Amino acid sequence: MTDAKAPKSEQTRTLILETALRLFQERGYDKTTMRAIAQEAGVSTGNAYYYFSSKEHLVQGFYDRIAAEHQAAVRPVLDKETDLQARLAGVLKAWLDIAAPYHEFAAQFFKNAADPESPLSPFSPESEHAREAAIDVHREVLAGSKSKVAPELVDILPELMWLSQMGLVLYWVFDRSDGRERSHRLAERGAHLTTRGVSLARFRVLRPLVLEVHELFTDFLPGMAQTATARKR
Repeated sequence: MTDAKAPKSEQTRTLILETALRLFQERGYDKTTMRAIAQEAGVSTGNAYYYFSSKEHLVQGFYDRIAAEHQAAVRPVLDKETDLQARLAGVLKAWLDIAAPYHEFAAQFFKNAADPESPLSPFSPESEHAREAAIDVHREVLAGSKSKVAPELVDILPELMWLSQMGLVLYWVFDRSDGRERSHRLAERGAHLTTRGVSLARFRVLRPLVLEVHELFTDFLPGMAQTATARKR
């Protein structure tokens, strides 16, 4: 729903995005055109393109919305918990709760997002803003926990934790259990496993392995290398 107190331009942008998400759910991503979105929203096609230059940019708006809602939803956990496993499990389950209304929509456009050349890919340069917002949440998960992390792993572990979250997202897309109960259980067990991994990474002999895994991802996942380079700059 649009916020009556927001500037008119922001209200229009929100209206177009809301309409697009509804039509994606009702008709499917591929069958929904920008013209149809504009018509349903009660704006001109040119106006729709003014706010979103393509359907892909509408999905980027969806990514940004999910990221912003997630950052707000994790506050009750991150503001009171210091146990790493509890913090991470809370963050993962908060994402599942935020994304729940969009489950069918996510399944419909997944085939586009799975294409590494697509701007809808979570690893694409176009998705960098939402990706960095999600990684920032994991940075806070680590920073506010009582677990000790080796200085050389402080920047690496949050990215690996986010990649683990992407594995959960992939499972969630295809999860047909009631209330995505299996995804919630996977979040709990994934948090436990990740916490054990962070604990083991304290041992100096295992740190090169963590660094090597991170290097593997940044070298071979589209978008990750560019993000890492930009952060160093």
